[in-house]
Amino acid sequence: MRIGFAGFLHESHSFAPRPTGWAEFLHPGGLPELVRGEAMRQRLRGTSTCAGAAMDEAAAHDCVPLAWCFANPAGPVTREAFERITAIICAALSDAMPLDAVFLDLHGAMVSDDFPDAEGEVIRRVRAILGRDVPIAVTLDPHANMTRAMCALADVVVPYRTYPHVDMRAVGARALRLLVRRAERGCPWAMAFRELDVLLPITSQCTMVEPMAGVMAARERLSDGVVELAYCFGFPYADFPGCGQAIACWAETEGEAQQAVDALAGEVAARETAFTGGVLAAEEAVAQALARAGAGRPVVIADTQDNPGGGGHGDTTGLLAELLRQGAQGVALAPMNDAESAAACHAAGEGATVTLDLGGKSDGAPLRVTGVVERLGDGRFTLEGPMGAGNPADLGPSALLRVGGVRVVVVSRKMQAHDQAIFRMLGVEPADQRILALKSSVHFRAHFQPIASAVIVAASPGPVVADPATLPFTKLREGLRLRPGSNERFTPAG
Repeated sequence: MRIGFAGFLHESHSFAPRPTGWAEFLHPGGLPELVRGEAMRQRLRGTSTCAGAAMDEAAAHDCVPLAWCFANPAGPVTREAFERITAIICAALSDAMPLDAVFLDLHGAMVSDDFPDAEGEVIRRVRAILGRDVPIAVTLDPHANMTRAMCALADVVVPYRTYPHVDMRAVGARALRLLVRRAERGCPWAMAFRELDVLLPITSQCTMVEPMAGVMAARERLSDGVVELAYCFGFPYADFPGCGQAIACWAETEGEAQQAVDALAGEVAARETAFTGGVLAAEEAVAQALARAGAGRPVVIADTQDNPGGGGHGDTTGLLAELLRQGAQGVALAPMNDAESAAACHAAGEGATVTLDLGGKSDGAPLRVTGVVERLGDGRFTLEGPMGAGNPADLGPSALLRVGGVRVVVVSRKMQAHDQAIFRMLGVEPADQRILALKSSVHFRAHFQPIASAVIVAASPGPVVADPATLPFTKLREGLRLRPGSNERFTPAG
């Protein structure tokens, strides 16, 4: 079987301070850069990507790599970047024809300047080239705003089952098997689709703990007898009508598909009020961390609102300022995304004392600090943790800066702190710290929770707000509820 493979991944925050342009796909930080053609096979081999795993799974078939790219979450994708990348994929697809099937590795929460349902548009263009009879399988991040258009245009959609996302390779392999099965079958499965009517905060979507752990256990149980039961939690920072939770099912009959969708929707609804709370103001979070920190395992503070994995720039300084104000000792913080400060540290050299306006490049609120440059590095390393093992990272010139009792990992490109290697690249052993301050919302739990004595989620300044209902939405679908357990519904202005 001759199968084409492509990928275009971005999670777009409509209110993030910086757009995502062409350059961000060329230098993404924690995953490979834009890659085309046969080089894609080698570049993705062994990485924690759906496309990489799917090509490994398809070894018995004729694999045709087209193009693949990723950029870190940020503001919407620019018109230039979207059109250039989509054109690259479509041109490669046209040149590769005829194909028996196509595998698309997508995120599902991409918004572009022109297309709020950007993945729906990518799939539409691919479908226009293929025609109706060639099957398409799509993998999605569970933070996808999965739309009816995506599901109608594809033959099956397979989201990851975990958050933190530790099953990307397993999902890629599964989607490939379903794609082959669909191609051999020769006709489509029945599909049912349903949008749920409430936004879920990112911080309560972790599948390692309740209530989402219970929902996903129910999803597994309800999957018996159907082809695929897809549940996406939604990315609640995208301002368009398709934002929010959605469930889709592919089965032999429409009745079977609809029954599974309705049953899973009921499982989510039964747990709705549990999807709230658990976030502390920075002052209280630091005070609790200091009270709990001892000689044993570190206390982890998650700086959720500046999460680079949700659209933050990774450079706000509210949590750092609070740690310094309360005199915290034995702290390591990562990452502080500030290329100017990293360059200043490299210019000064190891052992030098420097005064910097650290961070704050995205929000205009840097923190004046004086510290010692303890170590310098090039920012290149390989991820080690369960979410990204084998993925290459290149965060550019980096420095370990000691400010009082806090050591700050300063980098030149952003990446979420979901892997202990981000500290080890500069000689810091995470398990030896009293407190770890991480710019992340949930992904950190996969690699850091096993070494932590406690986990505290803090809300300091940043665009990835813990309560999405506070955002100035204008384009959501009318009637969507903005908070679990609340009847507050979105109403368009005017």
